[in-house]
Amino acid sequence: MDKKDNTRINEAIARLSDEASYQKLFHAYRDEEGLPSTEKLEEAVNLCRAILFPGYYGKAKVSKATIRFHTGVQVEQLHALLSKEIYAGLCFADPDCPQCNESALWNKATTLSESFLTTLPSLRDILATDAEANYDADPAARNRSEVIFCYPGFRAIVNYRIAHELYRLDVPYIPRIITELAHSETGIDIHPGAKIGHHFAIDHGTGTVIGETSIIGDYVRIFQGVSLAGEKLPPDECGNTIRGIARHPIVGNHVTIYSNTTLIGRIHIADGVVIQGNQWVNQSIEK
Repeated sequence: MDKKDNTRINEAIARLSDEASYQKLFHAYRDEEGLPSTEKLEEAVNLCRAILFPGYYGKAKVSKATIRFHTGVQVEQLHALLSKEIYAGLCFADPDCPQCNESALWNKATTLSESFLTTLPSLRDILATDAEANYDADPAARNRSEVIFCYPGFRAIVNYRIAHELYRLDVPYIPRIITELAHSETGIDIHPGAKIGHHFAIDHGTGTVIGETSIIGDYVRIFQGVSLAGEKLPPDECGNTIRGIARHPIVGNHVTIYSNTTLIGRIHIADGVVIQGNQWVNQSIEK
């Protein structure tokens, strides 16, 4: 590298190191603190899958005689891994870090991890209904095992259900990372804040979007390219984006929405409605 090039690079380094350049893009943290790890959270999701669907995921061969042992080991591994990632998320979200109370945050992280673990039995119960719904909805499915092990729609639902429980516990960042893992893997984007009832089926699913304040009832089936989109709100009096307002659709029970349909705004879709494909819906639909 000649002297001229070296000077140009040093100038770039100086500009990048200028506080005015990075002020809104910088996160300060303690030396021992790391940011939440996408790789570790993917490992956590895989552990959840192994616990929730024994025999389908994980390396160990599980039998009825050994399931309690394997479940105990996996739950302990999940607790340790998730506690660390939640702690990293709490630190990342704390504006007082790195001066925050490290011990208090760690205690909060382990408590949140334990609280999540207690939801696993109910998570399994509702995911069993989702597996049944996806199997019943698709004549091409040979059995529920194919749905659980192969179907991208079901994989996205699993990630969403895990993330939603963490979201309900007010765990920062982690829920969104988990649903974005499914988004990257399947092309299905479900915000962890959405509320979705039991027996939920996503057929194919690529390009499906379900926004943060969406409410979906029981026995709902949607196809690829369906979007439950939020209404664009005007800015507040200071010109800032308005947040925390319910702006996505409410979908009733036993609703079917076919491919490439967009529902937008806080509209209501009544029980039993079938919406054909390639529709733009911005008004409520009564039965």
